[in-house]
Amino acid sequence: MPQWTPKDERQYEHVKESQLDRGKSEDDAQEIAARTVNKQRREEGRTPNKTTQGTGNPNTSLEDRTVDELRNRASQLNIRGRSKMKKEQLVEAIRNAN
Repeated sequence: MPQWTPKDERQYEHVKESQLDRGKSEDDAQEIAARTVNKQRREEGRTPNKTTQGTGNPNTSLEDRTVDELRNRASQLNIRGRSKMKKEQLVEAIRNAN
């Protein structure tokens, strides 16, 4: 588990409660809150890994995900040539693979 600051913990609880208020399940709310906090930490440079290892929120459209997230998803789908693809090409290849 990452070393979260008290501010990170407060943000986690706030996001989790917000998601629960919106009708998300406890597990979904926890996952969304943790992803939000970890993304913030990454963007602020407080983690050794500057890029995501995830595939992005599955409820987010492919166009709204980062290229790194799309490449990670393409990797899961074993799409060849993904490292040289542009974002639009990745989106199309992922859609065709599903």
